[in-house]
Amino acid sequence: MPQKRPDVIVVADAASLARAAAERILARLRRSNGRLAVCLTGGSAPQRLYELLATRPYRDAFSWDHIYWFWGDDRFVPHNDPRSNFNMARRLLLDHVPAPAGNICPIPTSAESVEEAARLYETELRRFYGAERLLPGRPLFDVVLMGLGPDGHTASLFPGHAELDEKTRWVVGVPEASLEPFVPRVTLTFPALASTREMLFLVSGPSKREIVGQVLAGADLPAAHAYSEGELLWLVDREAAPERGDVAPTPPSPASREG
Repeated sequence: MPQKRPDVIVVADAASLARAAAERILARLRRSNGRLAVCLTGGSAPQRLYELLATRPYRDAFSWDHIYWFWGDDRFVPHNDPRSNFNMARRLLLDHVPAPAGNICPIPTSAESVEEAARLYETELRRFYGAERLLPGRPLFDVVLMGLGPDGHTASLFPGHAELDEKTRWVVGVPEASLEPFVPRVTLTFPALASTREMLFLVSGPSKREIVGQVLAGADLPAAHAYSEGELLWLVDREAAPERGDVAPTPPSPASREG
């Protein structure tokens, strides 16, 4: 798929970022017909979002029976391990809302190996999707949340790793992580993550400013290679936003072009 330049929205602070992301997810739910599939991310940036979704008015606004929760990646640790992305989302969000257990689809990190966990999760995703291959115009997800690591990685797709070039499999094992915690990972691949109506990067804090500038300027880093069949949006708080000169200009949104 041809690379499209992302839209970039800079908000005041981490709280504003969480509210903006929550509103976009809610808008997707209101536009959806039937079920909504959301792919969650780990890291620090989405924590406020998860806490916010568990409080009013969002807790009362969501049709929890119609939302299915997946993960873009996870550490190969038990689900009750504090390093688990699933554990973070469960602790901050899912334990506080009436989400049916059958709608919560974590990566099976109790499998014998990362390769087996990847195979099992890909089977689950294919079953949910209802086809053996991803089809243009028929996205797997409605919203995919993405983070950004200090080395430019996203999900568990690290610089220099072979998993970056995977085009066929939906989920792969990552035997070695490049950053702490140095535990194996399981991650969705770029094609699976791209099969979405909206990909939403969440980036917050001054420590991310330099790497955000590099990625948005087109540096050869994993996050710069992420693409989306639908919208591709970066929500960045002011502390993480690079200087304007460091970022390629954002094209007008479709709505503004129509006007």
